[in-house]
Amino acid sequence: MFERSITPVQLASSLFLEQLADDAHFDIFGFTQDRLISATQHENFSPASINTQGVITQGSHVSVVIFAEGLSLAKVLAASASLSEYFTVLHFKMLRMPHLPGQGIVLKVQHNSEQDWRPILEKVANEQRVELCLVDTPPCLHQPGLLVMDMDSTAIGVECIDEMAILAGVGDEVSRVTEQAMQGKLDFAQSLISRVGCLAGADASILHQVRCALPLMPGLYNLVKVLKGYHWKLAIASGGFSYFADHLNERLELDWAVANELVIVDGKLTGQVAGSIVDARVKADTLVELASRWGISASQTVAMGDGANDLLMMNAAALGVAFHAKPVVRHQADISIRQGSLDALLWVLAVTPK
Repeated sequence: MFERSITPVQLASSLFLEQLADDAHFDIFGFTQDRLISATQHENFSPASINTQGVITQGSHVSVVIFAEGLSLAKVLAASASLSEYFTVLHFKMLRMPHLPGQGIVLKVQHNSEQDWRPILEKVANEQRVELCLVDTPPCLHQPGLLVMDMDSTAIGVECIDEMAILAGVGDEVSRVTEQAMQGKLDFAQSLISRVGCLAGADASILHQVRCALPLMPGLYNLVKVLKGYHWKLAIASGGFSYFADHLNERLELDWAVANELVIVDGKLTGQVAGSIVDARVKADTLVELASRWGISASQTVAMGDGANDLLMMNAAALGVAFHAKPVVRHQADISIRQGSLDALLWVLAVTPK
């Protein structure tokens, strides 16, 4: 263990933090405003006990992952200070992730009270403009795993049914129902039937128009590439439509996709969905069934989504990730990615050692 002085310029510099991360022999044990304490060996900490309400046993040890583009030690220190009422920092450790921009740091912490961390992390993350994720033992990037993603507003940057409705001239009517469904104010199946019904008589060519303009969410390509490189399986489970989900499945070379099928007769949408609706329960069942089919441990499963319809799937996974999600979803998810791109998930998966 040794100490290194830090200048104010270094403290505020993301480049300095990047240089520390590049030093394979250097891990932060702790730091103050003017001094860095480093070591290459750390004591082992017992895992935390986290219950289903997000409450952590007082005195237990957990990790807080801090990551952002432009992250500096000053930002980490500010976030730590903001959370100091709720935990004691035991040590800091660099995260090394060459596939991602920015930097990440893991704070091993001891919780000082028994309460829900989610609103606390939400407040500090927004104030400091960093991502803050509380994790116990997340799935390990270096072991085969399964990621199941929602499609609309998660893997892609639009709600396909809203885009179709605009082309069909019923945009306002459909978008109002979509928003209520995403917030959990309407039963998903009934809201889907209502929205699809508005499209009755529309020319089926609007499907192709929407598909040609699908905006992939930033970080999606990189997330898929990296996870496939680590032998993960990837799937889409969507309450949207198979016309788009199947396209993404093929385009991104994913392993599975499930979504709703629209009924088309004589080149026109009938306003109906064929077969059973892919709702929250089907999404959750899909995650469990795929993990079993591919022999993936339940502890290596991740579900990511943005709406209330994703919560059952997220609860069925070892790690439920709210991505740019509604408040009701962030409040119930294991972790939230509030501002970053999809591949920011890799910071959290990198926490667990090989």
